Amino acid sequence: MKRRLVLVIAILASLCDLCALYAEEVHKILDYNGNRDGASLNINFITPTIIRVRYALTEGSHPNNTGVCLYEGEYTDAKIYSKEGKETTLSSGLIEVAVNNENGSFVIREKKSGRILFFTSNKAPFYAQRVAKVDVKYDEASARVEHTANGDVTIKDILSKDTIGFVTQYRLNFNFQEGEALYGLGAHMEDYMNLRGKTMYLTQHNLKAMVPVLNSTNGYGLLFDAGCVMKFCDTKEESYMELEAAGELDMYIMVGDKMDDIIKQYRLLTGKSPMMPKYMFGYIQSKERYVSQDELVGVLREYRRRHVPIDMIVQDWSYWPEGWGYMKMDSKFFPNPKAMADSVHAMNAKLMISIWPNPQYCPQERDFSERGYMLKQSVYDVFNPKARDYYWSYANNEFFSKGFDAWWCDCSEPLDGDWKNMGEGYGIDNQEERWHLNMDILSASMGEERSSLYSLYHARGIYENQRKTTSEKRVVNLTRSSYAGQQRYATITWNGDTHASWRSFKQQIPAGLNFMATGCPYWSVDIGSFFTRGNDQWHRWFYCGEFEGGVASDAYREYYTRMLQWGTFLPMMRSHGTDTPREIWRFGEPGTKYYDAILKMIKLRYSLLPYIYSNAWRITNSDYTMCRLLAFDFATDNKVLDIKDEYMFGDAILVCPVTDPNVTSREVYLPQGCEWIDYWTGKRYAGGVSITAYAPIDILPLFVKAGSIIVTGPDIEYSSQKTDMPLEINVYSGKDATFDLYEDEGDNYNCEQGQYSIIPMKWDNKRKRLTIGKQIGTYNGCLKEREFVINIDGKSNRVKYNGREITVK
Repeated sequence: MKRRLVLVIAILASLCDLCALYAEEVHKILDYNGNRDGASLNINFITPTIIRVRYALTEGSHPNNTGVCLYEGEYTDAKIYSKEGKETTLSSGLIEVAVNNENGSFVIREKKSGRILFFTSNKAPFYAQRVAKVDVKYDEASARVEHTANGDVTIKDILSKDTIGFVTQYRLNFNFQEGEALYGLGAHMEDYMNLRGKTMYLTQHNLKAMVPVLNSTNGYGLLFDAGCVMKFCDTKEESYMELEAAGELDMYIMVGDKMDDIIKQYRLLTGKSPMMPKYMFGYIQSKERYVSQDELVGVLREYRRRHVPIDMIVQDWSYWPEGWGYMKMDSKFFPNPKAMADSVHAMNAKLMISIWPNPQYCPQERDFSERGYMLKQSVYDVFNPKARDYYWSYANNEFFSKGFDAWWCDCSEPLDGDWKNMGEGYGIDNQEERWHLNMDILSASMGEERSSLYSLYHARGIYENQRKTTSEKRVVNLTRSSYAGQQRYATITWNGDTHASWRSFKQQIPAGLNFMATGCPYWSVDIGSFFTRGNDQWHRWFYCGEFEGGVASDAYREYYTRMLQWGTFLPMMRSHGTDTPREIWRFGEPGTKYYDAILKMIKLRYSLLPYIYSNAWRITNSDYTMCRLLAFDFATDNKVLDIKDEYMFGDAILVCPVTDPNVTSREVYLPQGCEWIDYWTGKRYAGGVSITAYAPIDILPLFVKAGSIIVTGPDIEYSSQKTDMPLEINVYSGKDATFDLYEDEGDNYNCEQGQYSIIPMKWDNKRKRLTIGKQIGTYNGCLKEREFVINIDGKSNRVKYNGREITVK
């Protein structure tokens, strides 16, 4: 019989049997960090390369019950032994954990090489203290509505603040190694790429999407499984992660050779990312807001008249007839929601609707309140399964059953503490102050130990209920907040209500790359930024846009065009914002530079759909990351570790956004280890050098890694458009290359039942030979015969393919 491998450092009366078996493994913590006797440390292998560490201030089990992790297995083949009574060592055969028996500090090493991967402080690894828990009581009679840029918010006066108990604050003190780079923790606006030497204030609020995962170039990742607000700090004096309120410090250490390995293990623990529908990767038009059914349908009709590709149009907020956040369309302006959806579908497009978690002063709020489905601060109780189901019934009855396709779950934090005049000096850089404000309001509504979990459970309700309703339409949920595990609910997180400035633009790139480095693969932005104008009379973090003229000014048109070029190479390409319209014809007419530059990039996006959709399948099937900070692929090149404005889009394409005004070039660093080919000119460059890349207004510098295959498609106006034109297989020689072309029906879950096809492709660089392998699998509508145009080093060849292997020299 195999025994579960657990190291316990504790004073537990119930451990008599375990002590008899492993007497040398049980130790008393004496006056540890001032804590009382009884603190416990539990370490065990979940898999041969995943270690779980649990530390509690008091004995017994104190699970955080976050719902983050789904994996419940444990590795039973590990071994345990002691050395001289001073430390206990656990080994899975691949990884060793050496634990100091006196204070619980530990070191994780590769068993074969002895290389240290991760280690805690050897003096005081764990710290815990009890903190008073405060209950805030509000004067219900004082309830009033205040209109903010985030919508109507119910304000109530505070009657009292009472101490009603205690929560436990935990801290893990650790060390990092010289040259090690760290990424992750979610999307933040601090303009950080490598998180070494940084302090990060982790909570949910507009412009922050917290995901408590770190990914290291040293071969490991950390997942902190708690639902509270946290703080990460790495300075010369100390390095730690602090959990502000948790039953226990619960951490998973994931070990792997590459950052991709960490992502794979993270998704093993927290869940796979489902396949997104193909239309989600097309162009999406939105703004704040289309005021009527006629306007929305008219905008889509104009795109079709101009033959500008588009796949989805979005209806933003304030469509409701009364109150706030009511899932009901005002019949005066939206007389027939089903007819609106049918009109959109008739033009081969999809319809997304904005829904909110905070109905106020409307029948929906009263209905939820009477059923006990509301939390404090007028948000519905996502932690109650019945409330989630009831929320879906509103969404289904008004939207989904009438043909609406996708969800925009706005305000999924769901509360922000600073949508008001904050006084002189308050702004986007006051991260610690924002942290405290939002920690207080979220904790007051949901409790300290689950104050960061709202978005996870909100997304769960949408995903699970739509999946119960039908398998014919894939879930798409664009949401403003996120958490560990949320990728399993088909969410795309966007970075919130940004303001339009070149500085903000620069900050958003590393924000997204760090978010996707956590294992949450889908992230996006408001192309053009949300707020375009400023307001000097209001000291807020959002009224600080720099383009008063909006689309009427060349300054904003240039800004928007450069941002759209970057957005072409994000998982979701979506234009959105307030203050000024965003449709392509607002930036000129055909033949003018901004119109043509925008159209060029939208068309480029559609030509790359075979490449993009195949990489989306890799996300689902192989735990891939499509938008890749450079350390994913070039971790041994120290020059890339803190580059903020370049990244890989799939394995092949190096994307280099232009983030300065009035320029026609930018410096680009080409990572070591391969040659690079200019996507536009075909010119080759050696790796490991910096070059000046040509970048007029219609050019985004793009470079293809030598030894790549990129499959592109013909001109189409929507993702599901059928055409007789062949796909092109573009081979960039210099090294061997492979690519799997993935295809399916586009928008149902038949792919989960094996109904899809893969056409494997392999380039043999030495023999100058491309092999298009035997087609694997099939689906309804799958082509039995087709043509490919093969482009290799400037030479083209057209071949017929019927699913059998062929070779082209």
